[in-house]
Amino acid sequence: MRVGTFVLAAQFPGQGQGEALHRAVRTAEVAEEAGLDSVWLAEHHFVPYGVCPSAVTLAALLLGRTRRLRVGTAVSVLPTVHPVALGEQAALLHLTSGGRFTLGVGRGGPWVDLEVFGAGLEAYEKGFPESLDLLLRWLTEPRVGAAGERFAFREVPVVPRPDELIGGAASPEVVVACTSPKSVRLAAERGLPMLLGMHCGDEDKAEMVAAWARCAREAGRDPDEIARIAAGHVSAGVAQLADRRADAAEALVKAMPGWLRQGLDAHVTVDGRHRAMRDPVAYTELLCGLHPVGTPRLAADRLAATAERTGITRFALLAEGSGDLAATEENVRRLGAEVLPLLV
Repeated sequence: MRVGTFVLAAQFPGQGQGEALHRAVRTAEVAEEAGLDSVWLAEHHFVPYGVCPSAVTLAALLLGRTRRLRVGTAVSVLPTVHPVALGEQAALLHLTSGGRFTLGVGRGGPWVDLEVFGAGLEAYEKGFPESLDLLLRWLTEPRVGAAGERFAFREVPVVPRPDELIGGAASPEVVVACTSPKSVRLAAERGLPMLLGMHCGDEDKAEMVAAWARCAREAGRDPDEIARIAAGHVSAGVAQLADRRADAAEALVKAMPGWLRQGLDAHVTVDGRHRAMRDPVAYTELLCGLHPVGTPRLAADRLAATAERTGITRFALLAEGSGDLAATEENVRRLGAEVLPLLV
């Protein structure tokens, strides 16, 4: 079982953006010290829900600050970037980190980001498969050209070539954030593992894993290949540890609703469509019920139960839910010292 931490760089009420980013960096550094497997970095624009606008840039910093930790994006939003530019960055990090970089990609949402970066609503609604395919070609072929609806250019050489990592994988690992049957099928057909969100419970995740396997079989993949790829699925969640479950839940219920309220309310749709946002308190309570929030023993049992029910053995756990740097560092250290040994 591989347990990592999920870093949103969340700006809680009363905090500055630099403070949120400092906590994000320290969370990753402590995660390596604590023996966690990985750190996963979120990406958002123009909202305090998360103040990291470029997960791949923060990944570069953290790969330089660490020596063992795997660093992934969760996720880089494809509709607002050029797939070739992202592919070049991913190849660079793959080669210079010795293969410790994972590129997580997703479709994002219908936010004003699409207007600011000139992508347009079409890139969000219809363009994700074309962008993903171009990205994958860039990471696996020596020369690439394009003749699609959104991207068209003459053939050019891939520089740097990700397959020149000595003694390592030929390209960086790629995972796809999946929130719908369409994205599940897309990931399965491309032979990519899924990143499943923290809003989902075990039953929903198990159904998505089963649907992914079914689509992979329909795409002609053999059982061994399906099992190998499926081992890369990642389950996002929340982790908050305390000596009593009530204390762990209380720490989140006190802090998270304020952050969620200001963070989610700040999202602006590109076309003025109404977006119903979750009730912050109810959502926090839901997360406390779904994920490892409580004693170390309870946390280990919940992770083991999720693995048994879904088949997923990789976890990206949000540890900054208290909003406090010292408490976040302690939370990550307890994950390493008190939870990981129970999962062996």
